[in-house]
Amino acid sequence: MSDVAEAAGVALATVSRALNEPGKVTPETRAQVEAAVRKLGYVPDRTASSLASSRSRIVGAIVPTLANVWFAETMEGLAAELGRAGYQLMLSQSSYVPRAEAGLIDAFLGRRVDALVLTGSLRDASARARLRRMQLPVVETWDLPARPVDMAVGFSNEQVGAEVARRLVAAGRRKIAFLGADEVRSQMRRAGLEAGLQAAGLSLVTAELVEPPSSIALGRELMARLAAAHPQVDAVFCGNDFIAIGAMMWARAHDWSIPGRLAVVGFSDLPVAEAAWPALTTVRVRGGEMGRRAGEMLLARLRGEEPPHKVVDMGFEFVERSTM
Repeated sequence: MSDVAEAAGVALATVSRALNEPGKVTPETRAQVEAAVRKLGYVPDRTASSLASSRSRIVGAIVPTLANVWFAETMEGLAAELGRAGYQLMLSQSSYVPRAEAGLIDAFLGRRVDALVLTGSLRDASARARLRRMQLPVVETWDLPARPVDMAVGFSNEQVGAEVARRLVAAGRRKIAFLGADEVRSQMRRAGLEAGLQAAGLSLVTAELVEPPSSIALGRELMARLAAAHPQVDAVFCGNDFIAIGAMMWARAHDWSIPGRLAVVGFSDLPVAEAAWPALTTVRVRGGEMGRRAGEMLLARLRGEEPPHKVVDMGFEFVERSTM
């Protein structure tokens, strides 16, 4: 590191700050240090620095799957926010298995991460208790738990379902079903849909659920199953846009006009939703912004500060297009 300081023309302590806490030096100084690092091929010894400071400068994050765009957007926003403060993101997937999530939390703790980001509410009671005892900064995302482990940023999945019910009923739909993956957040949206229909004096026709992960092919399969069992159905709320696109493909192949014969509503507003024909009505959530806000909250805690709000409701937007 002393060679880097000499090459950059700055003090040794300045090099340390530029590498470990880049927000505490000017952009010009950071550029000088980074140029010297590249020139000399210097690789910081993170293990040694973490032992000296008791900080690993690593944040662990767990997602259900690495395959879905909406979780990737959240992780991109999170990584960008953390990176500006000199933190690295270590990512793993639980494959929608709660026990796997608890095991990954233990693995991250064993690697001495400085903070954790979880997707959805942590369900494992022992893991929740352990994290609270450790007072490790934790943000639960993609949900608004009533009692978060520490902090939370997301939206109410139940309210999403209730809003979809309200919109479909207002559009004159009465035979409404749910198609989705059998996982916690999708089930919450189904519950919200059912509650919204009950408030309007209606009942959910059925909920067709299968094991995740979701896909367009899965949407076709679920729609075929639904149509065979309940041909009177006139609307479907799908757990995500992939399933919705698959349902639309089945409907078109079987001459079910959209939205005349069947209304379709998705969730997440992927780019394919607007590009579909007809353009898919869906619910938009700001995944990237969710990740950025989670990063801000963690960094405040890591600086020894309290964030302005420990629970942040990002809300959602109903995007009406041509399938309703």
